[in-house]
Amino acid sequence: MKTYLVGGAVRDRLLGRPEGDRDWVVVGATVPAMLEAGFRPVGKDFPVFLHPDTGEEHALARTERKSGHGYRGFEVHASPEVTLEEDLQRRDLTINAIAQDDSGALIDPWGGQRDLAARVMRHVSPAFEEDPVRILRVARFAARFHDFSIADETQALMARMVARGEVDHLVPERVWQELARGLMEPRPSRMFEVLRACGALARLLPEVERLWGVPQRAEHHPEVDTGVHLMMVMDMSARLGGSLPVRYACLGHDLGKGTTHPEVLPRHLGHEGRSVKLLQAMGDRLRVPNDCRELAEVVAREHGNIHRSGELGAAALLRLLERCDALRKPDRFAEVLLACECDARGRLGFEDRPYPPRPRLGAALACVLAVDTAQVSAEALAAGLKGPAIGQAIGRARERELGLSSLVHNPPTEGA
Repeated sequence: MKTYLVGGAVRDRLLGRPEGDRDWVVVGATVPAMLEAGFRPVGKDFPVFLHPDTGEEHALARTERKSGHGYRGFEVHASPEVTLEEDLQRRDLTINAIAQDDSGALIDPWGGQRDLAARVMRHVSPAFEEDPVRILRVARFAARFHDFSIADETQALMARMVARGEVDHLVPERVWQELARGLMEPRPSRMFEVLRACGALARLLPEVERLWGVPQRAEHHPEVDTGVHLMMVMDMSARLGGSLPVRYACLGHDLGKGTTHPEVLPRHLGHEGRSVKLLQAMGDRLRVPNDCRELAEVVAREHGNIHRSGELGAAALLRLLERCDALRKPDRFAEVLLACECDARGRLGFEDRPYPPRPRLGAALACVLAVDTAQVSAEALAAGLKGPAIGQAIGRARERELGLSSLVHNPPTEGA
């Protein structure tokens, strides 16, 4: 029985990057031997165990054979006879198929070090095409290692997989898992570029795919193309350190522009409402978590109003805050504003411009939250008011505070 460090930990060590989770492969072992050594089994599909001291995953060396469609359509064979080279051969990319033994020596039968040096992502073997999740993984890695190219033969292989309908069999949870991880990488746009290039984006996220080639008004969008704008917004969300809900909101904020009637282009009147409906359908299909869905729908519906909030008086400003549920969820509203800033700065020539609505609306919310609602309620009760009338009195007090502040006297802000 011999243990090797494999995969991402070896790759990142060679690249001089911080190591994440460490994975190990065990050659020459059996399940009873692992249990006897104190390892704890996890999962049902593969022979994977947790180390009794470190908790790190140790998998028995295995081979896989395609037996059906999709991520789970495999027969797994794990036995003491499976060699390290055979185990590495089933992996996705050569840069992820390097092993290291306990003396530090590297085992690299598939040229991973060569491809690391050349900054190339290349599939290990034809077995790559048996698992459609690997298309998503390559796209995600492209978003992380944005100075790496994809080998022509790997790009062609992914396109053939899509043409055969392999991605149509992916389970929603796995699509979302890989998409979410890719959104959090330093260059999310590359994930979508890779998926577009092989045809997978149109199958997995048709709402996003249809944005390319859709024109916008050049006075607001010098980059013109809606798909190009979206990619700039996604990269701005990474640059500004947005959370996953913020980045997902950025992804969905303009979906409705893909369904604008051609006769009214490049204007996109009503795209906000269409975006919300498309986000709801996409969220249902991919089983997107509620925090991402809720933030995305607020941003899709209100981003235009937030961009133009410098034109609003006190009453309209208060209504905007209430529609965003900012008084109850101020932390989420801060994320709404960040997503809107990503949208505004994700335009050609606007990347480094300030975004006044974000601090202004943050200050407006602070002004409203500073109103002593208990005192207003007490005064309303003393005046004989009841029920909804008390709520109206609180609303008037909040509007009055906004009106007395300097927040409603700023010049209009540019729309985006």
